[in-house]
Amino acid sequence: MTNQENIKKKAVRILPWAAVAAAAAIFLASLSGDMGKKKIDPVSRADFALDTFITVTLYDSSDETILDGCIQLCRDYEKLFSKTMESSEIYRINHREPWENRILVSPETAELIEKGLFYSELSGGAFDITIEPASALWNFKTQDPSVPSLEALEEAVSKVGYEKVSVEENEVVFQDSETTLDLGGIAKGYIADKMKEYLIKRGVRSAVINLGGNVLCVGERPDGQPFEIGLRDPFGDRQDQAVTLEIQDASMVSSGVYERHFVKDGVNYHHILDPSTGMPYQNGLESVTIVSESSADGDALSTVCFSLGLEKGMELADSLSGVRAIFITEDGSMHYSEGARDLVAKR
Repeated sequence: MTNQENIKKKAVRILPWAAVAAAAAIFLASLSGDMGKKKIDPVSRADFALDTFITVTLYDSSDETILDGCIQLCRDYEKLFSKTMESSEIYRINHREPWENRILVSPETAELIEKGLFYSELSGGAFDITIEPASALWNFKTQDPSVPSLEALEEAVSKVGYEKVSVEENEVVFQDSETTLDLGGIAKGYIADKMKEYLIKRGVRSAVINLGGNVLCVGERPDGQPFEIGLRDPFGDRQDQAVTLEIQDASMVSSGVYERHFVKDGVNYHHILDPSTGMPYQNGLESVTIVSESSADGDALSTVCFSLGLEKGMELADSLSGVRAIFITEDGSMHYSEGARDLVAKR
């Protein structure tokens, strides 16, 4: 039974550590030490894609053509899902003519949008893939960022509403010509899952995919032990860890207020936006980390649980089979869903 069915039933060449930490919210904690008697010579490939630094590291293969293919696969999916690349399907959707209410897309894009709509509905709209009119008003990269006007935000959120979108086979159907999509809250996880499928098909059984905040472990370390993944401390420097988790054949995804953000007049404005206002959520949370089998599920759920806040987010995480969550609140406290504390490294 898939995780979505369970939900319906119940409701790096590894870069130097500084470079990896600067690119990702979570990172490999300790793979350079003793990994048993077997000598390990991992091979890695690092690149810049999905607006972040990415790495793929193989621990049981020296075939670098596998790395090349895996990175290329990531780029191919980026060309489908990017909202800024003019050749992408999402760009095509967002710039369709007013009379176009049915857009034919690839099976992969249709699948991703359908999954995004599922989580939009699950969250009651607290997470919404039609947030694009509001998210487009925020620029977290400029040297002099500004807060959008209330008038602009009010106009933008009037166009938001996942209920206006549906998927029929490979067609995306719109009820409103002004509805546009932003898949940033789920696309990286989906891509990571596809990269894992590719590696497994090529015979890889021990690897780590790091897509800058999305870490997906394929199997376990060559010595049979879990991978150790450091969860970033949102209150410290980029290389500081709040805790180290043991991850085996699973995904670990974090969403937090320290990723894309800026401070203006003493207020921290971050990229996790409330679809009802277009403003960043201010609910006392600093980060939410989800450990799950599927990285797409973890990617969406890290944002969903953050959006719902500690109490409702924890309730949702506890209701889902195979999902474990760690919430860090603005007072520095760590809150674990059922079973999540068991992941903390013993040493």
